[in-house]
Amino acid sequence: MKLSEVKSALTAMQDVVFKLENGSVVPAHFHITEVGQIDRNFIDCGGTIRKDQKVNFQLWIADDYDHQLKAEKLLNIIELSERLLGIKDGEVEVEYQRETIGKYNLALDKESNVFILENTMTACLAEEACGFPQKSEEVNSDNTGCCTPGSGCC
Repeated sequence: MKLSEVKSALTAMQDVVFKLENGSVVPAHFHITEVGQIDRNFIDCGGTIRKDQKVNFQLWIADDYDHQLKAEKLLNIIELSERLLGIKDGEVEVEYQRETIGKYNLALDKESNVFILENTMTACLAEEACGFPQKSEEVNSDNTGCCTPGSGCC
């Protein structure tokens, strides 16, 4: 979800709610302690130089249970960050600490108007350079779509 989409969604909300993919809800008294832009310059295991840029929100849970961030306040924080930090419209990544700090992609459940923290995964960016076999989509000649042991399609 891009920052512009977050801003648009906030205009239709009063309360800001974040929910994990497993259905658990981030406690309503969360704080957004950071809004920023993260620029990554790195080299993958195949030797390709890559650049990545994300907008970052950091969620933090404090002991002030009476606190609840309203949509208008978050929108003001985002606009201030854009103005003072020059944040560009990019994909939003959310940091949220549970057992350890996790990074999540952000989506919107349009039915409930709730932000969804989507799990992220690591992956090899240079599979061909690392010698990983390409995934085969072959099927048996009888077109059953099932692989038989030793057929090489599994």
